Amino acid sequence: MLAVNKLQQAEEALKNAKEKVNDHYRLGYHIMAPANWINDPNGLVQYKGEYHVFYQHHPYDENWGPMHWGHVKSKDLVHWEHLPIALAPTEAYDKDGCFSGSAVDDNGVLTLIYTGNIWIDREKDILDQSQCIATSTDGIHFTKEAVNPVIAKHPEEGSGHFRDPKVWKHEDHWYMVLGTRKEDTGKVVLYKSKDLRQWEYLGVLEESDGTEGYMWECPDFFELGGKHVLLFSPQGMAAEGEKYQNLFQTGYIVGDFNYDTLKFSHGEFTELDYGHDFYAVQTLLDDQGRRIAIGWMDMWESPMPTKEHGWAGALTLPRELTLADDGKLAMNPVSELAMLREKPIDLSIEAINNESVHTGIKEELLEIKVEFSLKDVTADEFGLKLRCNEEGTEETIVGFNVKTSKLFIDREKSGSGVSGIRNSKVELQSDTLSLHLYLDRSSVEVFANEGFNVMTSRIYPQTSSLDFQLYAKNGAVRIKDLKVWKLKDIWKENK
Repeated sequence: MLAVNKLQQAEEALKNAKEKVNDHYRLGYHIMAPANWINDPNGLVQYKGEYHVFYQHHPYDENWGPMHWGHVKSKDLVHWEHLPIALAPTEAYDKDGCFSGSAVDDNGVLTLIYTGNIWIDREKDILDQSQCIATSTDGIHFTKEAVNPVIAKHPEEGSGHFRDPKVWKHEDHWYMVLGTRKEDTGKVVLYKSKDLRQWEYLGVLEESDGTEGYMWECPDFFELGGKHVLLFSPQGMAAEGEKYQNLFQTGYIVGDFNYDTLKFSHGEFTELDYGHDFYAVQTLLDDQGRRIAIGWMDMWESPMPTKEHGWAGALTLPRELTLADDGKLAMNPVSELAMLREKPIDLSIEAINNESVHTGIKEELLEIKVEFSLKDVTADEFGLKLRCNEEGTEETIVGFNVKTSKLFIDREKSGSGVSGIRNSKVELQSDTLSLHLYLDRSSVEVFANEGFNVMTSRIYPQTSSLDFQLYAKNGAVRIKDLKVWKLKDIWKENK
């Protein structure tokens, strides 16, 4: 009864908060809560023919607080429906939050595996975390099991920072990876189970070599292209030149894993997204055999001007992961996103020569696909300027430095307190630079070089800053192909 009351209270608070939300920066086609705070995506799963995404949510405030699980579902990865909050802190083992986790379809029972959080000393960041499960047969209402917590204590190799279970099935066993730390060493530990209730500890799957952070959050481990990929979010990595520029990182290592020996031999850590706002990615394997990833489209300690509007946080677009022969991951928007296209916008621009070309487009929600020829380029730099104003005091630049072969996103004039430039070295696949962009009211996602260079950043321009320009500096660049679409606002369609 307590659980039902807590969920009802959270829903009522959310309903009241929703009425006060300012829509100024509300996104048109990304997953957001109706109001207040969200962070990590949780429990990505296909269940009874629909995609379900849960997320870390504080329904009582626009700031982070005791974590609940928010919930949306979709038939097509494009149009999302808000469902009732799935989990709230109700028990002694999760009294300070239902932290991140995953979801599986266990023979028709939708099972959430999450971290129960208890603060021992909040100021000193001392906590006690355990792993718990909740089940549902309708995909909406969940019951926490009496056996909780199913993993009550961290292993010797870990500590009270012991969270973010990701569960999958291999042959006749369930497996789980968890993030933890021992002093200042981040690591991922491995468990297995026959029934999701009794878990056997198998040991450390991988850990930091001393340079890869003090805590590894949100691990995900899966097979892709004949290899095994470990995704995780290390905290505490030192910046190296233009790498690791955000407070925390998200990236991957690729290698070979043997279920008999439990040995994982792999290459080096590589960032997955080089923008300002990407963290805590999680994936699912769908019924088409695609490995689909969604991340949190924000970053800890970054400016979040939407808090003043009654909400904070969003999730990225769904992205399909593929693995190249050289072990690099490519990340591209799922094909279903073409359904967002409301209408094509005709543009005929074949070249740019040391100028900024005004396209005449003034839209908030855009998809842009452009191919620049590098065969005969003479410009030092070229690219796109988004959400510009007439005075030139607001713009977000997505550009390419020809001499250094670096893609960059420049937020120095992106509005409302955000700033910073992020760079990504491009190892070109051909003599063409391809850019595929999704522009929303307060975000831009760039998929470049066939998805091998991805950058995600939040932006907060004035509503009147709507110009879209193409530019080249100190020379010319030829445009091989340019397509632009105005996109639908799925949330307004839902109202």
